[in-house]
Amino acid sequence: MRSLLYLVAVILIIGWLVGFFVYSAAGLIHVLLILAVVSLILGVIQRA
Repeated sequence: MRSLLYLVAVILIIGWLVGFFVYSAAGLIHVLLILAVVSLILGVIQRA
């Protein structure tokens, strides 16, 4: 029973870490998308 609880704890910790890094990557993707849109807008403004 003790090894089962240890296994569950390890799985939960791994799931938390994966969720944390996926969430951080999602935030990074949003920042990169915003930078891309801003650069496109600046490019259009400079051409005009």
